Amino acid sequence: ILYRIPDIRLFWTTDERFWKQFSEDPEKQIVFQPYSKYPPCYKDVSFWILNGNDKDNNNDDVKKNDFHVHELLDLVRGVAGDLVETVERVDQFVHPKTKRESQCYRITYRSMDRSLTNEEIDALQHELRNRIQTELPVELR
Repeated sequence: ILYRIPDIRLFWTTDERFWKQFSEDPEKQIVFQPYSKYPPCYKDVSFWILNGNDKDNNNDDVKKNDFHVHELLDLVRGVAGDLVETVERVDQFVHPKTKRESQCYRITYRSMDRSLTNEEIDALQHELRNRIQTELPVELR
């Protein structure tokens, strides 16, 4: 079976998740990666990154100015597991007066075998926000 694609009808799809898997390099070995047919659920989380002048009443153990996106990604994956499809930064700015940095991340949740409900994702998002506040050097917005 060409590229191990299970159903020939996929060649007629307009879904970019299918077509992005193939390159124009004929030498490249390609194995089709299945993707979900269910809709995504998007949730944003935004926060101020704490610096040495900020007070953090919730988390005295976290070093200020020590935020790393990999820690956020690990936390998201730890809370939501395989339901997370992507995490991407959608906004970043520094406040002109306070010089505080703000970042916003969009989390795409999607299941391979069912539609997700907003209630289910809201519960995960609530847990994630609580853990972000206590485990990372940030102040949720």
